[in-house]
Amino acid sequence: MGANSSSISELPENEYLQKLSGSEPISENDPFWNQLLSFSFTTPTNSAELKLLEEATISVCKSLVEKNPRTGNLGSLIKVFLSRTKELKISAECQNHLFIWQAHNALFIICCLLKVFISRMSEEELQLHFTYEEKAGPSSYGTECEDLIEELLCCLIQLIVEIPLLDITYSISLEAVTTLIVFLSCQLFHKEILRESIIHRYLMHGRCLPYTSRLVKTLLYNFIRQERSPPPGSHVFQQQTDGGGLLYGIASGVATGLWTVFTLGGVGSKASAQLEQCSPLASQSLLLLLVLANLTDAPDTPNPYRQAIMSFKNTQDNTAFSSSNPHAFQINFNSLYTALCEQQKSDQATLLLYMLLHQNSNVRTYVLARTDIENLVLPILEILYHVEERNSHHVYMALIILLILTEDDGFNRSIHEVILKNITWYAECVLEISLGSLLILVVIRTILYNMTQTRDKYLHTNCLAALANMSAQFRSLHQYAAQRIISLFSLLSKKHNKVLEQATQSLRGSLGSNDSPLPDYAQDLNVIEEVIRMMLEIINSCLTNSLHHNPNLVYALLYKRDLFEQFRTHPSFQDIMQNIDLVISFFSSRLEQAGAELSVERVLEIIKQGAVALPKDRLRKFPELKFKYVEEEQPEEFFIPYVWSLVYNSAVALYWNPRDIQLFTMDSG
Repeated sequence: MGANSSSISELPENEYLQKLSGSEPISENDPFWNQLLSFSFTTPTNSAELKLLEEATISVCKSLVEKNPRTGNLGSLIKVFLSRTKELKISAECQNHLFIWQAHNALFIICCLLKVFISRMSEEELQLHFTYEEKAGPSSYGTECEDLIEELLCCLIQLIVEIPLLDITYSISLEAVTTLIVFLSCQLFHKEILRESIIHRYLMHGRCLPYTSRLVKTLLYNFIRQERSPPPGSHVFQQQTDGGGLLYGIASGVATGLWTVFTLGGVGSKASAQLEQCSPLASQSLLLLLVLANLTDAPDTPNPYRQAIMSFKNTQDNTAFSSSNPHAFQINFNSLYTALCEQQKSDQATLLLYMLLHQNSNVRTYVLARTDIENLVLPILEILYHVEERNSHHVYMALIILLILTEDDGFNRSIHEVILKNITWYAECVLEISLGSLLILVVIRTILYNMTQTRDKYLHTNCLAALANMSAQFRSLHQYAAQRIISLFSLLSKKHNKVLEQATQSLRGSLGSNDSPLPDYAQDLNVIEEVIRMMLEIINSCLTNSLHHNPNLVYALLYKRDLFEQFRTHPSFQDIMQNIDLVISFFSSRLEQAGAELSVERVLEIIKQGAVALPKDRLRKFPELKFKYVEEEQPEEFFIPYVWSLVYNSAVALYWNPRDIQLFTMDSG
């Protein structure tokens, strides 16, 4: 940026940036590019640092937007970058630091400029800026560079999938992923979901299409490997500290116009432990993958990136690929499973897990066959357990994952065979408990939180659906889990009585007054009765299918037997109450015969003996409780804003001015 420039505040006056955005066209063969691209600074690693950079360079970007139609300098910069990427693979193999460094710098400038261009103009206007070139008249169009956007997009994809990931290539690989996200960020500036887009069309057709499976595979492997950013300086030249600036040792003949280093995070400041542990490339790769997977289908073809995600197979799967899907590929499922288990604290990883379980039958089959399923389920339960600390979308995704898993009877059986000890995040009590019982406890806790805080009927429904799917395979329920099932029913019963009382009082009061409309207690009552009905069906399903496996549930049922009295004659519950009433009567009779003052152990012993003695044919059979997750119509209306809110809020993503965002309100993330 010039030998005397040492801070972000001086960027607007930087002579090289002024020339780039000025009125004079610059040929792609001009030595100026070597000077412009020979700068070094610590690349911004979070949106706060990028905000500072954008504020400092916005005048330069605005000037380029205005003058580019006459100069074509944006196109020249892109052509310079494209010419340098042709040798990147060889440069990486030969450890040519300087070549890679300048290519990275060119892409970094392109990415910063593109972000401003895209936020300030339509795709059609952006496309025009890629076609301007130097000619005698103003606003001239080039013929040979009509597809410069496609060439750049294709080059970025090739860079991601073909350049080996080394310390010296980490930064340019990360910048390529980020630039693709920026290209797709036009969605942020539209309130409506983009169903037709110039950038989407380039990515789904033509030269980019053959790279679909390789790009998805590379982004997945970037997520799996979680490669950390190399230490500062290791990817370019050895840093030297000298007072207020950092200068790299570069031959003066190459960098006669060297930009002085500026450090956004402060010279010599140590990265936090959190930043040292994270992988910006893995994070950005996952965000790009989610964005690509959620692009809307083109009018003439389905989204190829979603097709690739739906169909990839395990490397150990030797079956032939279907000819109907040209984008299928193979990946190591064991590595993928490990990464998914380890990364569930982020919304992005949970959303990826949801997509794979819901859309890829190969992944779902593999996951359900794992003998260490607790490694995946426990992080999901931890998300739900800390529901008050999570955003509603993250909780929703975690719950849907459980619902999908509980559709499988094998899963429902196996989770009761896994015994857990010392679950550090479960604070209620120190337990030795089965995974199945813990799952029940956490889901019930989520229901209770929802009843008092969010009051989301859909959340209730999905929680109960997961419990219902599991109920026929309940095995050896922990006494605490059994108690919580009955306690939840008790709470619902009290809520039912309260609403019923309010409705009665309101009706009486309305007889003498017609001034105000009545609250809709009938609707509230109907909702509560639906939930009570489902709870009774869950208890009944367990008693009918696995009574002898669950003495603790029978014990809890007997202890709170009075709760069920009011529902015996209720028209909405009479049928489902038959079996519950029978079990209560049968075991109550046996306990009375055994005498008074029975210990807990003796009561459980009598229950176990009675469970063997109770004739199975006396319990009425009901249809099996099975709920299957079905994605709502037009799921893109939910998922596209959700994905872009994750990009917007990502610590290592880009900075966008909140006032420019149209897709979602700023509290939606």
